[in-house]
Amino acid sequence: MKIIFAGTPHFAAAALEALLKQRFTVLSVLTQPDRPAGRGMRLTHSPVKQLALQQGLPVLQPSSLKNADLQRELAGYAADVMVVAAYGLILPQAVLQLPRHGCLNIHASLLPRWRGAAPIQRAILAGDIETGITIMQMDAGLDTGDMLLKKTCPIDAHDTAQTLHDKLAALGAKAIVETMHLLEQGRLTRVPQDNAQATYAPKLAKDEAQINWTCDASHIAHAVRAYNPFPVAHTTFNATPIKIWQASVRGNLSGKPGTVLAVEKNGIIVACGQGALCLEVLQRPNAKVLPAAQFIQGFMLHPGDHCTFPD
Repeated sequence: MKIIFAGTPHFAAAALEALLKQRFTVLSVLTQPDRPAGRGMRLTHSPVKQLALQQGLPVLQPSSLKNADLQRELAGYAADVMVVAAYGLILPQAVLQLPRHGCLNIHASLLPRWRGAAPIQRAILAGDIETGITIMQMDAGLDTGDMLLKKTCPIDAHDTAQTLHDKLAALGAKAIVETMHLLEQGRLTRVPQDNAQATYAPKLAKDEAQINWTCDASHIAHAVRAYNPFPVAHTTFNATPIKIWQASVRGNLSGKPGTVLAVEKNGIIVACGQGALCLEVLQRPNAKVLPAAQFIQGFMLHPGDHCTFPD
């Protein structure tokens, strides 16, 4: 089974590593062009490229897959299948139909729920209690192809986008290996998605992470977890923007939304539209992420102080 692999971040690298460990033949790797990263903004290889170079695999980094010369190069590999995981580029129809078995996508949700760019964060934000991995036969639509394999994963009450990402990356790696074995054996069954059940997971925007304290405490708590580690939920205390990395619900308290109700050793209690939120881990601009007990030593807050937030 000859594979072309297309992916970019750590989520994809986990799948590529699993395929290589199973001794599948990876002919070539597609990944996005190097990007500036870190304080020095140096051009940095993607996690997939780093792994591919370590394994001596050919690496292609086109900015688009529409180029005819590139498509001819890919066709020359005569691949059986292309495995795609968080690649970040649109695959035109000419590429989708190149491999003998088409292109298989590792998607981090239980399709048709959470089609789109941010399924992990949207699942947490919505308060879902489970998510999973869907291996999908790609078509020209946005995550609309037939489903080949599903694996479920519970969402723990303390899961952040980062911890859930890590769980799903490992699950996706196992799922694609199982799918490839079933494909070799001719035992895969294609199941069409029910479009009427579809929900969408649009890309995250930085401004959506600003906390609106008129919302329920449970919703804000979900947002804090969903936006960790990016773009990080934030608010403004005394004209200072503050990032909130961890929080929990205090449902038995109430007050005017955005008002500090209490400053305790283990958290700052802020009233919400319904209930209250205990801010447990916080960060000032250009400062370290700190537990509340240390944060309040360098940032004065008192009951009655008010957070500013959008209407």
